[in-house]
Amino acid sequence: MNDISVVNSRGNKNEWRRIADSMLNQAGISINGSEPWDIQVNNSLFFKRVLQQGSVGLGESYMDGWWECRRLDIFFQRLLSARLDKKMPSRVHDILRIAIARLTNLQSRKRAWIVGKEHYDLGNDLFCLMLDPYMQYSCGYWKRADNLYDAQRDKLDMICNKLRLRPGMTLLDIGCGWGGLAAYAAQNFGVTVHGVTISAEQQAFAAKHYGGLDIRILLQDYRDIRQQYDRIVSVGMFEHVGPKNYDAYFKVVDRCLKSDGIFLLHTIGANQTTHNVDPWINKYIFPNGCLPSIKQIANASEKRFVMEDWHNFGSDYDKTLMAWHEHFLAEWPQLKVNYSERFKRMFIYYLNACAGAFRARDIQLWQVVFTRGLQPGLRVPH
Repeated sequence: MNDISVVNSRGNKNEWRRIADSMLNQAGISINGSEPWDIQVNNSLFFKRVLQQGSVGLGESYMDGWWECRRLDIFFQRLLSARLDKKMPSRVHDILRIAIARLTNLQSRKRAWIVGKEHYDLGNDLFCLMLDPYMQYSCGYWKRADNLYDAQRDKLDMICNKLRLRPGMTLLDIGCGWGGLAAYAAQNFGVTVHGVTISAEQQAFAAKHYGGLDIRILLQDYRDIRQQYDRIVSVGMFEHVGPKNYDAYFKVVDRCLKSDGIFLLHTIGANQTTHNVDPWINKYIFPNGCLPSIKQIANASEKRFVMEDWHNFGSDYDKTLMAWHEHFLAEWPQLKVNYSERFKRMFIYYLNACAGAFRARDIQLWQVVFTRGLQPGLRVPH
């Protein structure tokens, strides 16, 4: 009989704490300790809740104020580096959820719109205050930058140069967000841009701010795109496509990219091939999301494209997330008019948990450049 079974049979609160303390010690984390990454527990039911409910219990108990931590980012870095997430007791609910993900297309045409409504439509006020002026809700490039604005500008410039954009070209932006990349490409490289998004708030923002540029943003599912383009880019959208749709996604890119075109894919990636998604992130932040692996991207693309370059700069996402966190806290006095204290704790938890995951190398950030092999001597700038 394991420790959890003993506790279930005896119901001893001290046993719940003993098990949690033993696990956290493996990551150098103490309960009610003095280090900034130690947790301060405000409710004795916290231990039972987390050990029974896993990721959801940990996140929801933080949202409910059951525990505190001065440096959540370091807490998660230590937790994930020690692989404690792999040692948590398996729950029947999580096993069933994974099975459902394997059997069901959670990113079908109908379900694909859910994340737009539940996350990206939270409110442009939130994202305008938290993000940079380009409204980039994806990893910046910090090779030469020391602030969020420069990191995002350098990311946009790098993407445009990797695509070899030239005046007069047409560019398709799949999952264009608020239109920042489209605007940067149109203004600085003289291209015509079509973007598609599943967020009404993002489309409205782009129409309001970039109406004078050669940009058209459509509220549309990527599977409905038919026109051909010189170049195609997709930044921070592939995480919402889902394994059952990877082949269909690359089929769309193949259909819409001209024979001598270039396609750039910018996505968060998983170290291993799995259908598992963090249950708390799935419930509160990105419903129906799933991180692709190298194997999954390669399998879906190899029938159609030549992979010219694979660039991993996942460590830069740690810096980006911490910059968003700093902005979020600084702007909270304005935001709290429209958002609850529980929402604040949820967003702080989300940003720090993700920063810790990138710092622990638990997840990655990739930019992959594809052609059909008709670009002789293609050199991709980093």
